[in-house]
Amino acid sequence: MTDRLIVLISGRGSNLQAIQAACVSGQIPAQIAGVISNRPEAAGLAIARRAGLPTQVVDHRSFASREDFEAALDEAIATWPSDWIVLAGFMRAFTPGFVDRHRGRLVNIHPSLLPAFTGLHTHSRALRAGVCWHGATVHFVTAELDGGPIIAQAAVPVDPEDDEARLADKVLAAEHRLYPLALAWLCRGALELEGDRVHWRQSPPPQERSLLAMIPEDGTCTVQR
Repeated sequence: MTDRLIVLISGRGSNLQAIQAACVSGQIPAQIAGVISNRPEAAGLAIARRAGLPTQVVDHRSFASREDFEAALDEAIATWPSDWIVLAGFMRAFTPGFVDRHRGRLVNIHPSLLPAFTGLHTHSRALRAGVCWHGATVHFVTAELDGGPIIAQAAVPVDPEDDEARLADKVLAAEHRLYPLALAWLCRGALELEGDRVHWRQSPPPQERSLLAMIPEDGTCTVQR
């Protein structure tokens, strides 16, 4: 049976677009069951509607507390049967209660090579730090912000001429390759969350590993040229 994804967005929806294209092409053996945004003005909602995907808005600004917002978000998620809840530029941190309710099926992409540069403004911070490599990380979501077990990473070189905008574009292009690849592994059952670690049932084919995806082994992640 094909897996079903619910995608949560807050902004432009470029990763949503990449995920939908990968579902349509068969790269990800899944379909998007619905798209939820916490911002009614999010451009990604128009992308979803053009693709014929069901959408809902749960505006966090309409609720007095995070718990109230998350209760409404739970109701929206329950609208569609789903296997995975995919955060694609969803700019809200979750309470431990929400994470516990959905543990093992919440997945996020973060624009840095975690554990470096958690939180916001990752590209400017990477440039200030003078790193040689930057990138993106797909990870399971836990109560610790950007601290969940790492599924895969994609690395891009930081060039002397890079400014924040140029580096952001390079990382975003890597995200559009990495996220569909990681979701395909999840939907194929190649890995699962086991305690606070990623357990691999089967290794991805070499041609998939070569797409800048760095798989953690024995708790360490490496970046190679």
